[in-house]
Amino acid sequence: MAASMYIVVEGEDPGFDIFVNGRALARNEDAVEKLALRLGVRPLIEFFSADENSMSLLIEEGAGNRDLLNRLPPPQWYSASDGLATVDALINALEGEPQQLGTEGEQVFGELLEYRRVLRKAKDRNARWHLAVSWR
Repeated sequence: MAASMYIVVEGEDPGFDIFVNGRALARNEDAVEKLALRLGVRPLIEFFSADENSMSLLIEEGAGNRDLLNRLPPPQWYSASDGLATVDALINALEGEPQQLGTEGEQVFGELLEYRRVLRKAKDRNARWHLAVSWR
């Protein structure tokens, strides 16, 4: 089962494409988190939140207990600026040297560039966001 870390923008339709594959980031989340901590920025996983829809999908995909839906806290939303601080720091650290994350460093770097594109558009629209995870 492959995991994907993707961006959810608050609201029904943010008015722009928010798709990011996020599979390389999910597979390398530990290394990306360690890099963020070394850089002194908030790790991406700290922007994770789930709403009832996301959790329902995860449970349907076999990645959770249905009883959790009754105890879910409300989704947490974060400013795009806060996310950009992390993503920009990671991009700057990996630029020219993505292999420091291993064999998938180039893919992680590419997905971070996609995150930056989405977060910049969210910031321009004063939209909040969070990360979600999907298993397929």
